Amino acid sequence: MMTEKNFMKVLAGESLPTPPIWLMRQAGRYLPEYREVRASADGFLDLCYTPEKAAEVTLQPIRRYDLDAAILFSDILVVPDALGQKVWFVEGEGPKLDPITGGSDVAALSTSWVRQRMALVFETIGLIKKDLPSHVSLIGFSGAPWTVATYMIEGGGSRDFAKAKAMLFENRECFDAMLEILIEGTADYLIAQIEAGVDALQIFDTWASALDDDEFDHCVIQPTKRIVEIVRSAYPGFPIIGFPRGAGVNYVRYQEETGVTAVSLDTGVSLDWAASVLQKKTPVQGNLDPQLLLAGGDGLKTRVERICEKLSGGPHIFNLGHGIIKETPPEHVSDLISYIRGS
Repeated sequence: MMTEKNFMKVLAGESLPTPPIWLMRQAGRYLPEYREVRASADGFLDLCYTPEKAAEVTLQPIRRYDLDAAILFSDILVVPDALGQKVWFVEGEGPKLDPITGGSDVAALSTSWVRQRMALVFETIGLIKKDLPSHVSLIGFSGAPWTVATYMIEGGGSRDFAKAKAMLFENRECFDAMLEILIEGTADYLIAQIEAGVDALQIFDTWASALDDDEFDHCVIQPTKRIVEIVRSAYPGFPIIGFPRGAGVNYVRYQEETGVTAVSLDTGVSLDWAASVLQKKTPVQGNLDPQLLLAGGDGLKTRVERICEKLSGGPHIFNLGHGIIKETPPEHVSDLISYIRGS
């Protein structure tokens, strides 16, 4: 059993012979033990806001797989919930929100409620830390302002982000006011997670690819930079991973300008490019296709070995290019870990 936190070593810039492993959405519906706890909760948000249950599902993949990091079980939409927007989840459909349509809706939001409304999340972190093995790191997280804003304006998920872009292009004053609230509220939420005991943070900008170069700077880079600066003003040097999914070559600008400690790579990022460009500047995390983990077999083994080989020349945390697919057999995760660790 490892006694030091290899995950934290890599975030500090070390290159290890075997990369530490954690997987996005590692606590989720593919695990039978998760489904059992989920069935006992009164909806998804109830699971997120019940500390004993949220801590339990956070720890389940650590007990099963001895991964190098756990990630707090929660959701990026707890932030708009804390800001005062109505948020709920419909089984089989996903998140629903009362949409933000204009200035009066934005004015009704308040960052002053964040810590009070998130008290149960911070209690969850304390419970996790009590039972987390000493060599395992705990990751806190949030959504990035652009990605969270899309849900807030669209009233849920979207394929084209038409409403969010309409507000961005046609009512920028309103959009920017909401962005400011999200920057402030998200930074405060992340600082509170640090105070509760997390070892590192990840900021998820899932829909970063939806923007052109100019708006990528305005909606992705600048808000993330501000959040990193606010967090670091309270906790200098605290490790923060950024995940601007689908950013392509904009990963370089994102890394250079936001100040994040490391970048998480989506499936579309070329390994050769990541090794020769990004990894020269920063630790990288990623980037196995979740569909390969679902499929398993020789294809999974070959790709895992290729990722490990290509990114072996610098600091690398093994992860997926996005979250585990719910139909993934748990045995495939065991296989993945054995391919990496050679056991």
